[in-house]
Amino acid sequence: MVQRALTVVQVLPAVNEGGVERGTLEVAKALVARGHRSIVISAGGRLVPHLAKVGSEHITWNIGAKSPLSLRYIFKLRALLRQHKVDVLHARSRLPAWIAYLAWRGMKPAARPHFVTTVHGLYSVGRYSAIMTRGERVIAVSRTVKEYVLKNYPGVEAARIEVIPRGVDRRHYPYAYRPNPDWLRKWYAQYPQLIDAVVVTLPGRLTRLKGHEDFLGLMQRLRDEPLPVWGLVVGGEDPRRKAYAEEIKERARQAGLENIIFTGYRADLREIFAVSNVVLSLSTQPESFGRTVLEALSLGVPVAGYDHGGVGEILTNLFPEGRVPLGQMDELAAKVAAFLKQKPLVEQHADFSLQRMLEETLRVYETLVMPAGADVRVTQA
Repeated sequence: MVQRALTVVQVLPAVNEGGVERGTLEVAKALVARGHRSIVISAGGRLVPHLAKVGSEHITWNIGAKSPLSLRYIFKLRALLRQHKVDVLHARSRLPAWIAYLAWRGMKPAARPHFVTTVHGLYSVGRYSAIMTRGERVIAVSRTVKEYVLKNYPGVEAARIEVIPRGVDRRHYPYAYRPNPDWLRKWYAQYPQLIDAVVVTLPGRLTRLKGHEDFLGLMQRLRDEPLPVWGLVVGGEDPRRKAYAEEIKERARQAGLENIIFTGYRADLREIFAVSNVVLSLSTQPESFGRTVLEALSLGVPVAGYDHGGVGEILTNLFPEGRVPLGQMDELAAKVAAFLKQKPLVEQHADFSLQRMLEETLRVYETLVMPAGADVRVTQA
């Protein structure tokens, strides 16, 4: 039987906190654990030390910069692919995917690595975004994404698309999780108004599509509830959209919504979800997946969200009573109020696991590289 380690390169703009970045780290960790070699190429970020900790290499190239200077990475990447005899080149974002594709295409077919792309978002349709459909295998993070690709890029064969939903690590998001006393002490010292309060949480960066306007409308409708309801907006400001962040905060002030707290960026979403009564997903445009929805449900916290895109998929599978038609504010308010009066049971589930996502991703790599009939398993380190 044939057994050998693979060398896999993942390329993306940066490795700061986010779903794409977190997935890159998780795949890198899984590769190393199975005896493979992981290389990540990006401009750097918060997760670089974590990559090193799990045994992955990181190369700091600003491969996602929208500048003509980025073209120089085509030649550098091609040289790297040859030098390290890379087996799989995996692109996770559009500009790095173009660099990767041009480097890959300029190699002799017999010496090329296999080219894989992951469509993480419902990008604007056009030639620039089409690069994400060029992989020998195209990983779609939801059925919504697969349908988007097939509808907008009819030249893509359905057989090349692998639906591999992003997964949640249930060791990190265990059912009925409660934060430790030290975290609770610090949290309530920072926000004493939340002690014994009813809390509704909207996670997501302060960008126009995340549904903050609808959140303000919801909080206005919840003013008459018997118990005071506090709203949390948990997410950092987009540096390019500071005007919107100030606008939404000013609108909350003008509406007299003093019961809304803008926490800014937080790395402790798990704990915040665990002390929330309801978590929301109110994006006005369909999302490719819905990571925060999945994380909250895995903790056993009810979610109310608009029934479209990847969020609708997750709710349909795991918590259908949380679905709300897009923009139906009265129905949203009624549903949240009902959840606050009597917490619904969120059942434990085995779907959307991180382990399954990793196994299926590595299977894509291994089946591309190994000849049919070979043993593609590598002994775990």
